[in-house]
Amino acid sequence: MKHMKSEDKLLVRALRGETLSRPPFWFMRQAGRCLPEFREIRAKAGGFLDLCYNPELATEVTLQPIRRFGMDAAILFADILLIPDGLGQPLDYIAGEGPVLEPIRNQAELSRLSMDGLHDKAGPVYETVARLKSELPENVTLIGFAGAPWTVAAYMVEGRGSRDHANVKEWAYGDPDGFGRLMDLLVVATVEYLSKQVDAGAEVVQLFDTWASALSEPAFQRWCLEPVQKIVEELRKRYPDLPIIGFPKGAGAGYANFAKTAGVDGVSLDWTVPLDWARDQVQPLVTVQGNLDPRLLVVGGKAMEAEARRILETLGQGPFIFNLGHGIVPETPPEHVARLSEILRG
Repeated sequence: MKHMKSEDKLLVRALRGETLSRPPFWFMRQAGRCLPEFREIRAKAGGFLDLCYNPELATEVTLQPIRRFGMDAAILFADILLIPDGLGQPLDYIAGEGPVLEPIRNQAELSRLSMDGLHDKAGPVYETVARLKSELPENVTLIGFAGAPWTVAAYMVEGRGSRDHANVKEWAYGDPDGFGRLMDLLVVATVEYLSKQVDAGAEVVQLFDTWASALSEPAFQRWCLEPVQKIVEELRKRYPDLPIIGFPKGAGAGYANFAKTAGVDGVSLDWTVPLDWARDQVQPLVTVQGNLDPRLLVVGGKAMEAEARRILETLGQGPFIFNLGHGIVPETPPEHVARLSEILRG
């Protein structure tokens, strides 16, 4: 396996449009979450952000699931909110609450943000990527990532996770020019952040748009699709061969238009997407990735195995990467991950 080129690795081949006899697989949030060895490292690191910004420990937790389960790709251990942190919006993680930021809710408050400190703040993340590049097995693809602008903006404006996204939608709908300035800043910051990851060794990048389902169709076009198009276009100028995956979670029928127009090589599907529809409407346009319900991984056994095989049978006849429909949840038994990995390795 020594000196294996990126383009020869299974994940990259799938993203180039190849149909493979064994589709590659990895799992969102595979680094940690359910592993006892992750919890041990996290306790040692202190807070969640301390772990994200510690290259030695972040490298270790990224490698742990690869050692245990033999996935075809490792995704950098980091967080989608490191960009607002780097732009000068203080970020904290509170046990039981998740991320907390000081909200930015109008154009005047945008003056608190600046690109000036982004790379200094994110420097440890780039160092983690460089370490992983040298420590991962030769056949494993290294995935870098960022949150897509809409989802990152939603956290920045709400100040935390939200069920209704009332504040961010009111700003976006009521003052689209002002909100557009925040989105433009996030497009630039995301391109810069991902570029540094690629320079450090990331072979594929994924954009996570976790809250894409919050918007009406015209707003989805403006605030989810168009910013991703801009990011992809700029990254393509810098890295013409870089494979890019988009994940507009909950986009429903919007997945097809996203696949057609975003410019990405792969689209990750959440577990609500009908497989036959994805095969017929999305897979002819791009490589599809997904889409096992993470709760089936918690349940394990026959239910998990039957659905995994159904996904493989339906989507494995075209360009495909097996994954979950969202991230592994903390209560997932590691032995279920081991069993699924065994099935997928064939």
